[in-house]
Amino acid sequence: MGSFVRIARNLLWSSFCSQSLSKNVSQQLFTSSASVFKSYKFRYGRTPVRKHREANATHTTAVELAFNSVVKIFTVSCSPNYLLPWQNKSQRETMGSGFVILGRKILTNAHVVADHSFVLVRKHGCPTKYRAEVKAVGHECDLAILVIENKEFWDGMNPLELGDVPFLQEAVAVVGYPQGGDNISVTKGVVSRVEPTQYVHGASQLMAIQIDAAINPGNSGGPAIMGSKVAGVAFQNLSGAENIGYIIPVPVIEHFISGVEENGKYIGFCSLGLSCQTTENVHLRNHFSMLPDMTGVLVSKINPLSDAYKVLKKDDIILSFDGVPIANDGTVPFRNRERITFDHLVSMKKTNEKALVRILRDGQEQELSIILQPIQPLVPVHQFDKLPSYYIFAGLVFIPLTQPYLHEYGEDWYNTSPRRLCERALRELPKKANQQLVILSQVKVFLILVQILYS
Repeated sequence: MGSFVRIARNLLWSSFCSQSLSKNVSQQLFTSSASVFKSYKFRYGRTPVRKHREANATHTTAVELAFNSVVKIFTVSCSPNYLLPWQNKSQRETMGSGFVILGRKILTNAHVVADHSFVLVRKHGCPTKYRAEVKAVGHECDLAILVIENKEFWDGMNPLELGDVPFLQEAVAVVGYPQGGDNISVTKGVVSRVEPTQYVHGASQLMAIQIDAAINPGNSGGPAIMGSKVAGVAFQNLSGAENIGYIIPVPVIEHFISGVEENGKYIGFCSLGLSCQTTENVHLRNHFSMLPDMTGVLVSKINPLSDAYKVLKKDDIILSFDGVPIANDGTVPFRNRERITFDHLVSMKKTNEKALVRILRDGQEQELSIILQPIQPLVPVHQFDKLPSYYIFAGLVFIPLTQPYLHEYGEDWYNTSPRRLCERALRELPKKANQQLVILSQVKVFLILVQILYS
């Protein structure tokens, strides 16, 4: 009887200990989870559940907005032949995307409608294609505005509202009509980088947003939606990489639209017309008498067509632009602990707007005023939507030198085109307005003589 009582007592004690241990472990796990939860919320400002819900909300909102705003664009285009400027290349059909903005306009990419013969637009869920007219096109920023006169098209169409520049890791949804199907497509991604990027179509350096959502041919011109507003316009991807796409941010879009509304046509983005060198080298800073607390960039070349040519001099040190200090690497502060090249501040200025530049010249600080304007290079970077000019005299074919002419040498045109022409096209500056470099493209007399000799 005594042994039975001891056994029962031991079993009860073991059960009590195991329950107490389980309770303690459960409390520790709960405390640990709560601390991790609070740490995540303190670090990122949003809980994982809330972040997941926001991503799903962005996806759902994007789909709802897309049905009545995003359109598919059909373009028939014909590019000129720069080797034979009196001929055109064969026609080609391309497709892209666009979306409705305020004022009964459609915003899309410039490369979607470049060299167009005619443009058609189709709404989601509608079999009818409507004729569209290109009202304005900016090839530097790769944006274009279309208008449709047919009132039937605008029934049920809602304009999208432009938002702000998204922060890193914010969710966006890219809406468009990419290759692989005919219906509308929505892909999700997050913002991974915001910085000036080379725009492939216009060969210009403007701000762009890098995202990890897939942007394929056909997505061009479609909106990237964050919440219920547009965060940018999809326009290119990174070749040789997976799931790296780029969208045009809202500041560039607003600059393009406001310029068209104020001037009636696209004018361009302003430039100082300078070639600058960084001053990260200590000996270089000492040579130009820069104090330890001074930062800036060195002016190495000035375009004679710019207003800066009358104000600045070679070897000036630009310390600040509109009161914003410029670092020795040429960057300025941008948002929270981000930096961006000071060229972005210049490009966002309006045409004929003044900018205050603080410089260091011969050891003395000065503050100067410069009027900003778009500046055309000596050799045009692109010539979309117009035929090339040429002149034939006695069998000699003369044409102005342009980069599209050099592109006829193939994708590796930088190495395969004539070296002297390539160097002058990329580096030489104009000395006066409307100056052109004219080259002898072909000699037709030789071909005529050969035909006579062999006939």
